[in-house]
Amino acid sequence: MSYLKIYNGKIITPHRTIKDGSILIKDGKIVEVGNANTEISGALEIDAGGKYIAPGFIDMHVHGGGGHDFMDNTPEAFLEIARTHATFGTTALMPTTLSCGAASLRKTLELYASVQASNHRGARFAGLHIEGPYFSMKQKGAQDPRYIRNPDPEEYETIVTEFPFVKRWSIAPELPGAVAMGAYLSAKQILPSIAHTDAVYEEVLEAYEKGYTHATHFYSCMSGVSRRNAFRYAGVVESAYLIDNMTVEIIADGIHLPPPLLKLVYKIKGADRTALVTDAMRAAGMPEGPSILGSLEDGLPVLIEDGVAKLPDRTAFAGSVATADRLVRNMISLADVPLNDAVKMITETPASILGINREKGSLVCGKDADITIFDETVHIAMTIVNGTVIYQDKKHYTDHIV
Repeated sequence: MSYLKIYNGKIITPHRTIKDGSILIKDGKIVEVGNANTEISGALEIDAGGKYIAPGFIDMHVHGGGGHDFMDNTPEAFLEIARTHATFGTTALMPTTLSCGAASLRKTLELYASVQASNHRGARFAGLHIEGPYFSMKQKGAQDPRYIRNPDPEEYETIVTEFPFVKRWSIAPELPGAVAMGAYLSAKQILPSIAHTDAVYEEVLEAYEKGYTHATHFYSCMSGVSRRNAFRYAGVVESAYLIDNMTVEIIADGIHLPPPLLKLVYKIKGADRTALVTDAMRAAGMPEGPSILGSLEDGLPVLIEDGVAKLPDRTAFAGSVATADRLVRNMISLADVPLNDAVKMITETPASILGINREKGSLVCGKDADITIFDETVHIAMTIVNGTVIYQDKKHYTDHIV
């Protein structure tokens, strides 16, 4: 059927929440949003049961989930990660790599191109995010030091030319050649993002002017105020606050950033310039216990406990196991953020940062019908991509689809 109608829900729009609202969808696009419960003969109807009807969540930084990592380099891994995150309300995600060898990265890139068209049961892919290997060794975090190096123009220009779906690249901007790389990427409409960096304000400002307008997993693996030769310098954290238009992303699992920092980011940067990301590794959606960060072939052993991935000696975090619903729930319960702003931070804001806001990120006529339905506790009841139901909690919806 070409028509889908969702009714009897609280619709979260960019400007308000419509109580007892309905959405009409035709051929995967939104054609009507409001209070009018338009009768359409033959339409598939979904009773939202008074729950919230929100834009589908957009996760712009994902490594894995459901026991898989994108760098496992198998079609099954790509498709199962997409399916896993869809069960938590995500309708679009950005597959993300880790610092690795050139051959391994090329396999991931080639696989993305071949698997993208067959992804029908999970969150859609919104371009590929390369994280590394051009990082500061001082801020490597859980990135494998065997592969960390300075930007290589021949390497990155070849990748950009051959793989046009690369839409984002995370880099330490203070490295030799990194500013020039940022300018090159910006000219190609690829987002250069500041990450795993020991830069000071002056270096960040120069990088920002060359296209580094976004900060990857804000606070994690980046410099704050430091003292060098007795003088204090502002780091990347302070720089992101000082540069008003710089956007940031935060892992709002309540662990990478505790509640006071979640509140601070929201207070200073606001919902318009803060995106929520899972930065999820393979153990997202899985039981706690031993796991692997990165590929099965040469990834790093980690331990999942207390809702986060840790190095085996427990000296540092080694990745997130968050899901999108948990991020929204935490911003509300831990940071006192209003529901509509918490939703905006994982829908409209990432869509704007990625430049896909003409098609996604809000429930507006003409946009893709990417929708998530959830209750007061942000428990996901249904996920819809391009007007097709790809996940439903049978407990809530067995009797609601007509």
